[in-house]
Amino acid sequence: MADAKKIYHVVKREDKKWEVKLAKVGGAAGKAIKLFDTKVEAEEYVKKMAENQGASVAVHASKGKNKGRIQ
Repeated sequence: MADAKKIYHVVKREDKKWEVKLAKVGGAAGKAIKLFDTKVEAEEYVKKMAENQGASVAVHASKGKNKGRIQ
């Protein structure tokens, strides 16, 4: 059986920090891998990690009409 492609999520937490998570099988978000103070820092980190591992990245909007949607 082939492994499913990894998907990393960038999500803003209630404490205003940004976290990078690896999605679990079935789409559930897993434990935070690393925390960041800004969205830009989180995106830079996760894009490099995903590129090295052949994974995808899903960045979630933090406010406005797209809150909670994947960008």
